[in-house]
Amino acid sequence: MTATAPASRPGTGPVDLAGPQPVLDVVIPVYNEEADLEPCIRRLHAHLAEHVSYPYRITVADNASTDATLQVAERLAREFPEVAVRHLAEKGRGRALNAVWQASDAAVLAYMDVDLSTDLAALGPLIAPLLSGHSDLAIGSRLARGARVVRGPKREFISRCYNLILRSTLAAKFSDAQCGFKAIRADVARELLPHVVDTGWFFDTELLVLAQRAGLRIHEVPVDWVDDPDSSVHIVRTATEDLKGIARVTKATFTGEIPISRLREQLGRQPIGVDAPGVPPRLVTQLVRFAAIGVSSTLAYLVLFLLLRTVVGAQPANFAALLVTAIGNTALNRRLTFGIRGRAGAGRHQFEGLLVFGLGLALTSGSLALLNGSTTPGLVLELTVLVLANLAATVLRFLLLRGWVFHPRRQAITQKES
Repeated sequence: MTATAPASRPGTGPVDLAGPQPVLDVVIPVYNEEADLEPCIRRLHAHLAEHVSYPYRITVADNASTDATLQVAERLAREFPEVAVRHLAEKGRGRALNAVWQASDAAVLAYMDVDLSTDLAALGPLIAPLLSGHSDLAIGSRLARGARVVRGPKREFISRCYNLILRSTLAAKFSDAQCGFKAIRADVARELLPHVVDTGWFFDTELLVLAQRAGLRIHEVPVDWVDDPDSSVHIVRTATEDLKGIARVTKATFTGEIPISRLREQLGRQPIGVDAPGVPPRLVTQLVRFAAIGVSSTLAYLVLFLLLRTVVGAQPANFAALLVTAIGNTALNRRLTFGIRGRAGAGRHQFEGLLVFGLGLALTSGSLALLNGSTTPGLVLELTVLVLANLAATVLRFLLLRGWVFHPRRQAITQKES
């Protein structure tokens, strides 16, 4: 595989696997891991030597260890040409990853914890979408469907609660922020890392949230993961720092300290437009478009009602205003909300739309009849009741249009028949 013409944005072009520099740089951040470091490096090196055909590097990032970790790392570097050592004078996993990744000359940057709790069989699926340009980041997930995890109930509970907090506070869409098994395209990392502030365990989460909001594609790999009972991670302290990080990122987003708009313009993958006939937009998009059309229809309805009310009675004015706006509402929703183009099925759609209109008419007319039967309302009260009845009719209209009139299966049948 060779590199193609430069991509329009970082991360989208395939990686050149034939160059002299390392394609993959796997970083192992360590602090006082003199006992676990050598078995980790030997096992990882053996795996890469067997399964990877392109140049690679293993970088040991020593976070100011006070034991013999640095000496063990340097001895392994002398034994294996593919092993490098980077010593940092200050502690912090995030600080180590940020420093080593920004200085690396590899095209794809990865990291994993020294305990190798994640099965290395997931490394290939983690890296592949980054090499091809399909994705910008890749994460191992212990919470994705298909993952197999062995760990105690306490850590399981804490992990799920943390990811639930991320989804509710930062609107995170990724399933597992803290699994120590991640990779990123170097060209993307160069743009994101200067904006990642955390130097500790929240580094992963901050990077992922920033990537998501910048419109990058995050690939998730379900992993086989076995908890290390001897892990040195202090759960309570880490959780506290993570909560502080969530608050900081939330504030930075609102104040504009993090330039999300610029990063999205520079890095974000553009959404796929819905121009193909028969391909409906997503539910959220449908709701937004339906609501906008509904507001316009309601305003048009009220204007028509007021104009006709001065000429005819309330009931005829209501009928005429609803009929005209219902025809326009159905036509606009057919094209804009549900993505249906062409004339195929248009007559049926309008007929069924009028049936839906009939239900709305019954609702609004019934409200008017009930109001006028119980009191002598003024124009303001009459309009208020009509607006409320119209809102209820609008909700009913959306449900019937989506689940019946413009249902994708019925549209597919119409396309075949035409």
